[in-house]
Amino acid sequence: MGLLDFLGLGTRAPQAGTLDARNCDDGTATMSRIAAKLETLPLKQAKYLAAFAYILGRVAHSDSHFSEEETRKMQEIVQVLGHLPEAQAVLVVEIAKNEVLLFGGTDNYLITRQFKNMAKPKQRIELLDCVFAVSAADRSITALEEGQARQISKELGLTHKDFVTARATYLENLEAL
Repeated sequence: MGLLDFLGLGTRAPQAGTLDARNCDDGTATMSRIAAKLETLPLKQAKYLAAFAYILGRVAHSDSHFSEEETRKMQEIVQVLGHLPEAQAVLVVEIAKNEVLLFGGTDNYLITRQFKNMAKPKQRIELLDCVFAVSAADRSITALEEGQARQISKELGLTHKDFVTARATYLENLEAL
């Protein structure tokens, strides 16, 4: 099950001749089992966390790789925010990272828009702060990561002032400076 399908935004129908992931032994079954872990959460919370984690993954991968520090920070944030056990937070982050790798670019705006519709303004600002926290996890915010954070901020409907305020906490980590 893809993240967009989980969020109810899926438009990818199985193609003729493809196997159901639950019946495969080529790794796709593993993704299905991981995604099934989210089914233990209330649907609204699971959708919120899935979108939140995806957006964190989006900024972490903006420089074309996930550092160990960024992954750990994502897991920490998802665990605390979602009130999840560590093992479940690890699974949520792994799902999000895989989805970013597979469908990143095409799904970015759709998932961020879905999050915007689910979240209150305060939650959107909190997400932006977490986006910068993930970017700064390796002590360096690249121009690509800052650009992705700016794009996410715009897609969330936040103001320039909101963006500058969130970024201000992490100024010492900006590579551009």
